[in-house]
Amino acid sequence: MNNKEKIGFLVGVAFLFGIFSWMFTAPYLGNEGLARTPGIIIGGTASPAPEDFTALTPAPPFPLMMKQAGFPPFVIYLSWAATTDGVITATHPDGAIWAQRIRDRGGDGLLRIGDATYEMEAVEIFGDERLDMMLQWADAVGLTLDDSLYEGGAPLREFEVFYWTPR
Repeated sequence: MNNKEKIGFLVGVAFLFGIFSWMFTAPYLGNEGLARTPGIIIGGTASPAPEDFTALTPAPPFPLMMKQAGFPPFVIYLSWAATTDGVITATHPDGAIWAQRIRDRGGDGLLRIGDATYEMEAVEIFGDERLDMMLQWADAVGLTLDDSLYEGGAPLREFEVFYWTPR
């Protein structure tokens, strides 16, 4: 093997090592600066959905992880609030990719809360029910519907709401 082949081989090994490292160490929280792209492995232990999701509250000091079915298989973090029958998640009204994927392809996905991973299905909530659920979500994060998550952001009453129930 000549020097060019050795260098090419080492570059290939380094590239594969980098890809596998990213797959197994991401996602992690990072909302400031150059946060890393989310991972593709959600992890956790496949678990049957609890009879009452409120048993999972108060919410851990970190968001839950979500991975939708289909491609791309990215894992992302979502803020959440538990109800008896499921989980409320919400997003800015800014065209979030995961929200659009639920609208376009259906809501099949996995939610990981702590070490447990649940097979769930999301539906978008509209009308007065959306505001009721958004109020529960806002209460869980310690805000009101008139607050925004950051300066200049939309008030929580304008957020898009999705409700996750066991499949």
